[in-house]
Amino acid sequence: MDITFIISLIAAVTAGGVGGGLIHRQLAARRVGDADELARRIVEEARKEAQAQKKELLLQGQNDLFSQKKELENEFKERERDVKQRERKLEEMGGRLEEKLEKASARELDLLSAEKNLARKEKYLSETEIFLQQRIDEQEKKLMEIAGMSAEEAQKRLFDEIEARTRHESAKMIRQIEQDARETADRKARDILSNVIQRYAGDYVNEQTVTAVTLPSEDMKGRIIGREGRNIRAIEAATGVDLIIDDTPETVVLSAYSPVRRQVARMALERLIQDGRIHPARIEDVVKKCEQEMETQIREVGEQATFDAGVHGIAPEIVRLLGQLRYRTSFTQNVLQHSLEVSALCGMLAAELGLDIKKAKRAGLMHDIGKAVDHEVEGPHALIGADIAKKYNESADIVHAIAAHHEDVRPATALAVLVQAADAISGARPGARKELLENYVKRLEDLEGIATSFEGVTKAYAIQAGREIRVMVNSENVDDDATYMLCKQISEKIENDLTYPGQIRVTVIREKRAVGFAK
Repeated sequence: MDITFIISLIAAVTAGGVGGGLIHRQLAARRVGDADELARRIVEEARKEAQAQKKELLLQGQNDLFSQKKELENEFKERERDVKQRERKLEEMGGRLEEKLEKASARELDLLSAEKNLARKEKYLSETEIFLQQRIDEQEKKLMEIAGMSAEEAQKRLFDEIEARTRHESAKMIRQIEQDARETADRKARDILSNVIQRYAGDYVNEQTVTAVTLPSEDMKGRIIGREGRNIRAIEAATGVDLIIDDTPETVVLSAYSPVRRQVARMALERLIQDGRIHPARIEDVVKKCEQEMETQIREVGEQATFDAGVHGIAPEIVRLLGQLRYRTSFTQNVLQHSLEVSALCGMLAAELGLDIKKAKRAGLMHDIGKAVDHEVEGPHALIGADIAKKYNESADIVHAIAAHHEDVRPATALAVLVQAADAISGARPGARKELLENYVKRLEDLEGIATSFEGVTKAYAIQAGREIRVMVNSENVDDDATYMLCKQISEKIENDLTYPGQIRVTVIREKRAVGFAK
């Protein structure tokens, strides 16, 4: 707003406000003019600013286009280089393919030439074969005319002669080799076994299936029987043992197959007799206490057995099974005593042969643990014992030796054979085991029957309580080498068909006699 206008306006107001309306209109007109001027300047500034932003945007767009153009040019150059590189590789591959094609063509020509040569050779060979076959046929006809037999007959005769000669030579060779080995092995084995047997002297205890209990007087029999037999029935029911009360003075006989039950019954009966109070309730109480004591004794016996054998670190369950073997018999031989013998023999044999003594003793002591539970589990006691040993983390060698000591499993280690030998020594020594007369006679008959079943055998005699069999053969039908083969065959059949402790010696005798008379 103009300063002159303002001054004049002030003067007019001061003069008395004359012409107020005119002044108001002038002021309004003046304000409108100023607003138009302000709007014009704003529009002009906005137009200038818009033009500046437009130029800036144009410059920015030109820069973006230039950068995109540079990127596209670089990408195009890179692709062009890749294409050129691929073209060079393709040219190289094409050159190699051409070389290979040339080589293949040359090889094809060589093959064609070779095929032609092979065809000529095949034709020559076929012609030669036909010619040779004709010559062979002619020679065979001449030989058949000269020999008077067909080609099949001549071939069979030749094969028979070769087979007989080969069998004869192999028998001689086998006999010589085994004779040399036997001379050395037998001498060494006899030395070892004699030393071992001399070093060990075991006790022998004969076990029976009955136990006799001595009574203080004849009146005690009546008290044991009780009123109407109630006491004897209670004892038999509680123990599983039969009581035999007969005319034998001051004696009661306990009969049972299980030695453990007989021992419990004996302990209970002795305590009842000593106490004097014999009635069913008292009987049941005493039998339970005796069973608990028997369980304790079994564990103590097993621990003592491991101590005597010098074997340590055995699982408590196996120690208990060893204690049960104290009350188990085999051919009247106490199994625990037998196991201790086998353990000692195994240790001595291992010492002689330079093997692990501790492992041998351990295997020998546990080799018959399957007999402690063989009445509860089906199967051979050797395999049952092996399963028990495996269950309680015994080593694989021990498990195998237990399983193989009766040939239920083929022995594959020296330890298994060692346990077999010690078991045979313990069971076969004189007086160790007893057999029934019928079984003994039957085994002798079976031995002689096996020997006489072979062709060429005239007589057979089982001697030395069935531990040796002597076989007489016909010298006209069996020669020296066949005698040796016959001995091996009889031995194998005895091993397969019979069950026996120890070993059986087979002796085949061939005798040629010439008889003449002087007159």
